[in-house]
Amino acid sequence: MIVNPIPTGWQVIYQQAHALLAAQLAWHWAPFLSADRWVGLLAATAQHDDEQAAWHGRGGHHGLTPAGAPANFTQLPFSLEQAEGVLHAARFQGRWRSLLTSLHLSTLYEPMRDSKPELVDFLDELRARQARWMKELHLDKVRTHQAYDLLHWCDRLSLILCRNELPEMGRAVEIYPDPLGNGHRTAHLVRQPGGPGTPVVVSPWPFADKELVVSVEAQQLHQLRFRDDAELAAALHFGPTQTLCWILQPG
Repeated sequence: MIVNPIPTGWQVIYQQAHALLAAQLAWHWAPFLSADRWVGLLAATAQHDDEQAAWHGRGGHHGLTPAGAPANFTQLPFSLEQAEGVLHAARFQGRWRSLLTSLHLSTLYEPMRDSKPELVDFLDELRARQARWMKELHLDKVRTHQAYDLLHWCDRLSLILCRNELPEMGRAVEIYPDPLGNGHRTAHLVRQPGGPGTPVVVSPWPFADKELVVSVEAQQLHQLRFRDDAELAAALHFGPTQTLCWILQPG
């Protein structure tokens, strides 16, 4: 979950919903791949945070911090099971989807290689599979990494929006280098010059449309602490849902 404080409690955005927002952002780019590859990229973007831990509120405190607050995903321990699960699910949609998913897992977890012994075999296997899939699919390395970089770019911008990471006073924050920067790796910047609730400016502008509207659903929790997962699950199930929208415009 992505958990943001609000005056009345907490705002919760499921990670799968954040991934769907990332896919909305990718959909607005002008396609630079064949139709089958482009659809596979959109699918990988939309599903890159699937296979989250299956806590159903039946006892335990998986979804809570030690203080009883809803746990943001950054506060939970690394889950090799989730990483293996999302890659396993990808295989049923083919090698291209699997390749993009595995590249994302490598990006996330390679920095942790030396700190978590259980990761070594998993990461080595990812590298071997990536090389095999690229050879079997006759893929160009540059184009493949451009496709993955777009997934990463959209993931990053979605997280900036969902986690309320737009700086105050109209200051800009870097999204991620342009996937189609032609070797220059130009960084895109995002800012909200008018403050919360006003259009978000992206520069340089990467999208096919001159303006776009994207959205995500968020759950509202009107209490600060919960006894256990069961109470949190009930509050999430029965609490109000809000649609958050952003207007994106060129700078």
